[in-house]
Amino acid sequence: MTVLRRNMASRKNIWVDMRHIILYGLLLAILVFLLKWLQWKFLIADNATDIYIGLIAVFFTILGVWIATQLIKPKTQTLIVEKEVYVSCSDGFTMNEAELHKLNLSNREYDVLQLLTKGYSNAEIADNLCLSLSTIKTHVSNLLSKMDVKSRAQAIEKAKRLKITP
Repeated sequence: MTVLRRNMASRKNIWVDMRHIILYGLLLAILVFLLKWLQWKFLIADNATDIYIGLIAVFFTILGVWIATQLIKPKTQTLIVEKEVYVSCSDGFTMNEAELHKLNLSNREYDVLQLLTKGYSNAEIADNLCLSLSTIKTHVSNLLSKMDVKSRAQAIEKAKRLKITP
């Protein structure tokens, strides 16, 4: 019990001894804060025009960058193309032998054309006909030149329009 009283008494003595130091430190902190606040206030008052000019310069720089990005943006234009597509019914399909004969297609080229109209890729056509991929590419190239078209889609459209494939 006496040890506890001695500890409490020593703490009170420390507070009494340190009270002046703590108050002095608190007073110094308040004074430093006051001086910094006054320095900032006078800094702004003395350099107000420079600060305003700087803020205006930053504003116009940001505005200029924004306008430049708006002017440089690529303009996109939507173009709608309407095209007549010939679709034949597969119910009563009759092959136009005369048109097929005019095109002068070989049997293999005709087989490749039929698989093209079904939407097969070159690899799938090669697997289906048991031919190599390069042979299928050759047949497709020959088909395009004989039918006088530039793409597979045009070849399919022309074949359906001439009624040589269902």
